[in-house]
Order: sequence, then structure tokens, then C-alpha cells
Amino acid sequence: MTVQSFNNQLFGSLPGAVIPEGQRTAAHYGNPFGEERKLRNGTAFVDLSDLDVVAFTGADRAKLLHNLSTRDFENLAPGASTEMLVLDPNGRIEHAGGAIDDGQTTWIITDVGRGEGLAQFFQKMRFMMRVEAEVRRDLAVVGVMCTPEQLPAETRELARVIWEDPWPQTLPGGATYGPVDAEHPASGSHRTLLVIERASGPQLAKAFKSAGFTPAGMLAWEAARIVDRRPRPNTEIDERSLPHELDWLRTAVHLDKGCYRGQETVAKLVNLGRPPRRLTYLYLEGADDELPPAGTEVMFKGRPAGKITSAARSVDEGPVALALLKLSLPIAAVVDVGSFIATQEEIVSVGGKSSASPAHRPGAELRGRGLDPRAGRK
Repeated sequence: MTVQSFNNQLFGSLPGAVIPEGQRTAAHYGNPFGEERKLRNGTAFVDLSDLDVVAFTGADRAKLLHNLSTRDFENLAPGASTEMLVLDPNGRIEHAGGAIDDGQTTWIITDVGRGEGLAQFFQKMRFMMRVEAEVRRDLAVVGVMCTPEQLPAETRELARVIWEDPWPQTLPGGATYGPVDAEHPASGSHRTLLVIERASGPQLAKAFKSAGFTPAGMLAWEAARIVDRRPRPNTEIDERSLPHELDWLRTAVHLDKGCYRGQETVAKLVNLGRPPRRLTYLYLEGADDELPPAGTEVMFKGRPAGKITSAARSVDEGPVALALLKLSLPIAAVVDVGSFIATQEEIVSVGGKSSASPAHRPGAELRGRGLDPRAGRK
């Protein structure tokens, strides 16, 4: 790592930044645990300027987003924050982002390097609709862990738009595969993203510092995200990912809004099946200073049981990780992760059923009486 004064065209110079090779944002500013604590207390700000911001304009933007994504955009009130996914025809996740409409533009905030693909997909699918989708390189994202109302007034004025992360609140039409909202480990946690003009970055940093905020790096931001069991596109999504596996039906899927690409798989898993994998929270124990990197195999009794998606050292919980594991792996199983051993805590239930799943599989009572409705099918 290189220690230098941080100058990335957003905030200007912020002393003490530690910047990993090949990265443009700071990992930390000298005290990752202290930064995480201040972040949790709502008094730190984080440079998230690598995130992509996609602007949707035109009279038909809500219709297009509604038809092709998992959330209800036709009834999205101006200023309301939501989250959306774009699925492939088999229900696997292709795109994900936070969404908010300001009355003239729908803004989608997506992960690093994902904006162009998202914009191009919607541009291809618009046909005769009056919609334009564009990645806005002139804009940048800054993160805090407080509500929009708790932001210093000047920072709110500098923001083009403010997105409030709904996680872990179950939005209308959503469902849970894990704890109810009030019992979720992230209950009471807040995460807010400010979309600003890049040119106003130094002014924003000055406004935050004048109000008693201090900068925090990505180590603190990611540790808080992992402890909140919050999935992220660039870490938790792979080519097989289903929203059910990540408990993403909470905030990103509307089960009652009608057809969209992949909707049949979403409904079938909710009503008739179980996801093949489950996102799980791991407590890591071991002497190794290096955390297991993403992709590290999780082993149980010498056999692969899944893989690590994210890992961090938390000020309160120590070394922890998110992992995608086989649904069938017992929750009490102690697993091996590189040089670590780990115990599990449920995010997605081992039972594989959501709050919207029927108590009994439809037709089960008929099959039990020898009246299987599938009988006679060829």
C-alpha cells in the first residue's frame, strides 16, 4: 500500500490516506476501527466516487424500468428511495442498483464498472419508448451512515439527489428469507448516498468537516456493510446468483407487480422451491493476519460447501465474512476457510422458505391421497 495525501479530483487533498495499489479511493485514513466507529455514529463520510450513476430521462422512463426490472416504478413517488434488479430469463441477477426519481430523472446508483452495461441494456430494450439512459461521469457518490435529515444542511444543498438505502426494511411487495425487520442485525442502521457534481467535492468535504464529520475509508464502509448482512453487486453476485439466495427480496423485488424478465423463476422459487444456496454470516477464528479473499472455498469435512464473497475486520465483531453456502449445510456446522475456522449465523434461512411462501406445497394434500395432479401427464 502507498501512503500519500489523497488527491482524486473529488475531495482534493485529505492527509493520511492509505490507497491500495490500483485503486482511486482510500482504504483508510490511519485508523480503520476508529473510522468505522465514527461511521456507525453518523459522523464520518466516505468517498464512493468509483460507483456509477446512470440517469434515465424521458416520459416513458418509469414504464421501461417497471417492465424490465423487479421493482414497481410506475407507482414510485418522487423522492422515494428503492432498489431494483434486472434478471436474465432464468431469474439470475444481471444488474442491481439503488433507485430514486426526482420528478424529471430516475437515478440508478450501481456498483463500480456496472453503469455502462446497465445503460446499454435499457437503451437496447426501449424500442419506441421515449427514454434515454446515460452514465453520468460528471457526478460522484459520497456515503454516510445517518439519515438524510441528520445530514448537515450545506451538504444536502450540494447534493443533486440523496438516496436512502432501505435495507433491511421489507418494502411493499417484498418478502424475507431471514429475520423479520425488527430482529434483523441491521435494524436501526442507516446508509445514505449523496450524488454530487464532481466539481463540488472539495466544497462538500469542507462542509462535512465544518459540521464535525471526518473522512472514513473503504475498510470501514465495507466492514459496516458486511456486519449489516447487506449484499453488494460486485462481491455477492456471480453468474448463478438468484435474489432469494441473498435475501434480496426484502428491498429489490416486488412479488405482486406483474411480469418482468425472470419473474417466473422468482415466483416458482417462492411458491414451490428453495434456493440452492444461502448467504451466510461467518465468524472467523484464526491467527492469520490476512483475511480470506473473495472466492476462497468454504470446506466442511474436507468437501467444498461454498465460497467467501466478502470479508472484513469489524471494530465490534472482529474478523467476519459473508459466504454463499449450500442450502443443505447444517447451520451448526463449523467450517474451514483457508487458515480460519468459522461458525455460522443465518442470513437466509436453512429452511429455504420466505415470508411469502405457502406453508405447504400446492397439491401436497392430493399427492398424499394418491391423487397427484401430475398423474397422467406425459
